[in-house]
Amino acid sequence: MKKKIFIGIGLLLLAFVVYIGYILMFPKSPKATASFDEGGLSVHVSYSQPSKRGRVIFGEEAAGALQPYGKYWRLGANAPTEITFSKDITFAGKPVSAGTYRMYAVPGADSFQISLNSGVGDAFGANEPDYSLDVVKVDILVTKMPSVTEKFVITFNKEGDGVNMDLAWDQVVVRVPITVQ
Repeated sequence: MKKKIFIGIGLLLLAFVVYIGYILMFPKSPKATASFDEGGLSVHVSYSQPSKRGRVIFGEEAAGALQPYGKYWRLGANAPTEITFSKDITFAGKPVSAGTYRMYAVPGADSFQISLNSGVGDAFGANEPDYSLDVVKVDILVTKMPSVTEKFVITFNKEGDGVNMDLAWDQVVVRVPITVQ
């Protein structure tokens, strides 16, 4: 009798370990990176990519939006998004020193407020950051796209003396201009 109980407990434990392993190996929001490296400027972003999966992404909380207008969003999933600059830059026209920052947003219907926060190492994740550690806040206009971007994606596009960082998900693109100071 004891042998059957131990075998049963062992099988349950094994099933649990396999389930956890599967979740860690195949997350619904996989880790991703985006990088730009040109002319001595290196920008690197580490984030996770949530998927739309038929959900309302941006909108009013009452409408069931995954990311309601006016609410903190860590620009991805799972863990805070981090961005690193190799040189002093301007971020949408505002000066930022070289270094690593947490990046988050507060979405709105017409613009997103994008912030860089020096609280790197602080695990604010899904929790709101310590706003007193914000280095810069910028309001960026939203561009509505006719097609849907299924997974949240961050890309870089060279433009003139700098680069544009595009944040795209669902039918929304937010373009942040970055130039070397």
